[in-house]
Amino acid sequence: MAGLSLPALASAVTSLPAPLAAYAGQVVYLDFWASWCGPCAQSFPWLNEMQAKYGDRLKIVAVNVDTDPAAARQFLDRHSARFEIRYDPQGQLAELYRIKGMPDSLILDRTGAVLHQHEGFRSERAADYETAIQQALGEPSANVRSSH
Repeated sequence: MAGLSLPALASAVTSLPAPLAAYAGQVVYLDFWASWCGPCAQSFPWLNEMQAKYGDRLKIVAVNVDTDPAAARQFLDRHSARFEIRYDPQGQLAELYRIKGMPDSLILDRTGAVLHQHEGFRSERAADYETAIQQALGEPSANVRSSH
C-alpha cells in the first residue's frame, strides 16, 4: 500500500490511553476530525459504510478536536455518524498520536498498538484504507495490490 505508512512517532503509542480504555480488546479505527474540514465530511459516509460492514469486529471512534462544541454539533447535524464520537477539545489525544492534519486516521490493534496511520481522506484511496482494516482484523484482503 504505497503512501500508507506508520509514522515512527505514532508507533511509539503501544497501549490505549485512558479516554479510549473502554475499547480494550477491540480493533479500533480512530479518526480525528474537525468541523471546518472538508475531507472529514467526505469521509463520514465511508466511515458509516465501514461501521456497517465490520461493526461486529471493528469499533470506529471519531475524535472531534474542535474547541467550539457548537461547531461540532452543527457538523454532525449535516453529516450523520453511525459510529462513536468522542471529543478532544484540549487536543490531548491528538497530541499523543502526533496528529498533524485533518482528518488523520489510525487503526489500533486489540492491545492499543498503532498498526496503521494515514493523513487525509481521498475517495480513490478508500480501497487501500479498507485493506488496512481487513489486515488489522486478520482477514484476507480483496483489495490487495502489487507494490511493483
